[in-house]
Amino acid sequence: MKRQLAEKRGRQGEGRAAAWLQLKGWRIMGKRVRTPAGEIDLIAKRAGIVAFIEVKWRSKKADLDHAIDEYRLSRVAAAVEAVAHNYATEGEDIRVDVILLAPGSMPRHIVNAWQP
Repeated sequence: MKRQLAEKRGRQGEGRAAAWLQLKGWRIMGKRVRTPAGEIDLIAKRAGIVAFIEVKWRSKKADLDHAIDEYRLSRVAAAVEAVAHNYATEGEDIRVDVILLAPGSMPRHIVNAWQP
């Protein structure tokens, strides 16, 4: 039951993050893209940049600081390697971003969060 609630909140967070990105001029190209290496929550494109985005929702703003770590980012990066060629064309920049969400606060967008 707890897992189902977390899954539902995660999906809602991804929807909110996608809507927020669209307001900022991003075009959403993919949601919940599954690869053998893992899942990419959102894929968005704007002005020659393709961002592969990990979305984290926490019930308390204070918990956002611990929502993402190097291990999770490395899994997203591995998933990106598997599908980047399907979303980015030559000359476009590719990056891994993170969007952190909590009730009552603006989304926190960490640009280029993964630097191997």
